[in-house]
Amino acid sequence: MEKIKLKVTVRKTQGNGPARELRRSGMIPAILYGPKVEPVLLSVPTRDLENILKTSNVGQILLNLLIQNGKQVSKTAMIKELQTQPISGNLLHVDFYEVAMDQKIKVSIPVVATGQAKGVELGGVFQMVRHEVEVFCYPNEIPESIEVDISEMDIGDSLHIEEVNIDDTIELADEANFTIATVLSPKVEEEEVAEEEEEELEGEEAAAEEEAAPSSDE
Repeated sequence: MEKIKLKVTVRKTQGNGPARELRRSGMIPAILYGPKVEPVLLSVPTRDLENILKTSNVGQILLNLLIQNGKQVSKTAMIKELQTQPISGNLLHVDFYEVAMDQKIKVSIPVVATGQAKGVELGGVFQMVRHEVEVFCYPNEIPESIEVDISEMDIGDSLHIEEVNIDDTIELADEANFTIATVLSPKVEEEEVAEEEEEELEGEEAAAEEEAAPSSDE
């Protein structure tokens, strides 16, 4: 995977006030840390980071941080945590985690279904159980996705992670043989919907009875 260049600057101030001023100037407060490095406070150009996030999955972005502090220092890092404003979605803060190219890291990889399940053609309902899979891999070998062929899945079939063809260099973080996808029969789907509707109705009736019950204070 190609590293994306991002120019950042070492910042000397911290706290809510300086952070707000930084954002008003078009920058985002950030921090870089890792297992063998001291944390470094940074400021990141908002627009540059937003452009990167538009074209890449945040959990898979491999960055070449070009740190400006009198002289330029290059660090390989990934985004560990991204804080955003709940309503506007504006970026507030970003945590970068320095990675070593010769050590495996834990990342979440999207699962992509390919083909059309034959069970769906017979009236079944395809259900994706896992949309992401956590794996350990080298930073330069992070796959964009894990593809699973569902074309042979019939009604009642389930696809498990051990049946998926995954590169030998990638290790699964979860040792359990969990389900990736399944094809439900129409009857099962209808029963699930009916059960949900029944539970909702029971909840509404219970609430109505509780509201109608006389108060113990009367």
